[in-house]
Amino acid sequence: MKRLICLLFGVVVSVSGLADVTLGGDFDAIRAVGIEGAGNAAAGVAWKEAAAAEPEKMTAILNAMNGANPLAQNWLRAAVETVADRARKSGRLPEADLAALVKDTANDTAPRLLAFEMLMQDAPKAAEALRPGLLNDPAAELRLFAVAELLEEGQALKAKEDKKGAVAAFKKALDGARDEEQINALAKGLRDLGEQVDLPKHFGFLMKWQLIAPFTNVDRGGFDQVFPPEVGVDLKAKYEGKGTEAVWVPFESKDEYGMIDFNEPFGMLKEVTGYAYTEFEAAEERQAEIRLGCKNGWKVWLNGELVFGRDEYHRGMKLDQYKLPVTLKKGKNTLLVKCCQDEQTEQWTVEWRFQLRICDATGTAILPKS
Repeated sequence: MKRLICLLFGVVVSVSGLADVTLGGDFDAIRAVGIEGAGNAAAGVAWKEAAAAEPEKMTAILNAMNGANPLAQNWLRAAVETVADRARKSGRLPEADLAALVKDTANDTAPRLLAFEMLMQDAPKAAEALRPGLLNDPAAELRLFAVAELLEEGQALKAKEDKKGAVAAFKKALDGARDEEQINALAKGLRDLGEQVDLPKHFGFLMKWQLIAPFTNVDRGGFDQVFPPEVGVDLKAKYEGKGTEAVWVPFESKDEYGMIDFNEPFGMLKEVTGYAYTEFEAAEERQAEIRLGCKNGWKVWLNGELVFGRDEYHRGMKLDQYKLPVTLKKGKNTLLVKCCQDEQTEQWTVEWRFQLRICDATGTAILPKS
């Protein structure tokens, strides 16, 4: 296990012959490690001390992963796995401390996930006790385990022809699911039992938009260029576009995951920029999250204020890829999304689309006022 973890994360180290030392509380040297070997010498000394620690110090190493850069997290992961190997052999795995770390959602996902995986391997009863509480965990990676358990329970009840029990298990799992594979399996399970499943409504995807394109994105300059919709949205306006007139067109997604696809009304264009506009009627002022999935360059505005943007292309897309904390005002809220398509012509680069939903911090949908 130790060897596998080290290889996976590019940290190949030897711990043979280490002295039994007392772990200090200062992980600055490891946390300061950087790219191209920056800080490796000092980190190596600190790593040896951490890797030689007593099992009771495992959670101290895990806590040091909080806020650390990915490379530093890998060093710390390798250290705690090394300590865990010895703890297994001696039967001294600090189960209670690891469980407490998992429960504390103030910790980063990485140490919590690693702690839970250790418990699953070496203290399955402790992991099993934690699993139900992970269904609404802020970390989607930890939710997977609770959802998987309920999915399995529902399938077993379905096999026993306990429709009521199976439906209850599937619905409970669907409330917590954020992984598309699990969501699809749960939706199928419910539909097989004659239940209606409205995934767009369940997750709060915004399905109806006004789209306008194509503005230019030659040399990827469109991301920073201010086009008319950013100044003010006029749905009756027409503008000079890239090779043709840019006009607003209504678009309603038929995709279960709310995909807003610019290729459908405008064609598979390249080096272009498009905008999507919609309105959301909130029942009250409240904190919320805009959750976006997109593999193109994008920006999002709420009520005319820029929330965030990301200038990169075709690096993958998934549900809840980006989480943007916002405050919804009572009544009408306006949403504007900028979506830039680059110059690449490979088949896997033709997608020019996004999905967007509004929810609370747990991922539960906030639906517009009807």
